[in-house]
Amino acid sequence: MKLKPGQAEEYERRHNQIWPELKKLLSDSGITEYSIFLDRDTDMLFAFQKVSGDIGSQTLGENEIVRRWWKYMSDIMETNPDHSPVSTSLIEVFYMN
Repeated sequence: MKLKPGQAEEYERRHNQIWPELKKLLSDSGITEYSIFLDRDTDMLFAFQKVSGDIGSQTLGENEIVRRWWKYMSDIMETNPDHSPVSTSLIEVFYMN
């Protein structure tokens, strides 16, 4: 995902005040750990989630809470026409347990 220039502080502020109903939805969907990392030089974001099952945060796009969050965030990051974040799926090339 990618932030619009100059929006890193606002992005972090909004996530520090994540809506309780969104946090509950993510937890209830099997997302137990969720981290987002920022490369300040490029405004690129990298998200990491531990998921039990087949549902990740990006597959919850039909949920009204998620759609409202996406719209809320759309002024500070690159988004698709439906306000979902423009994102690229990555392929895991290494894992150590």
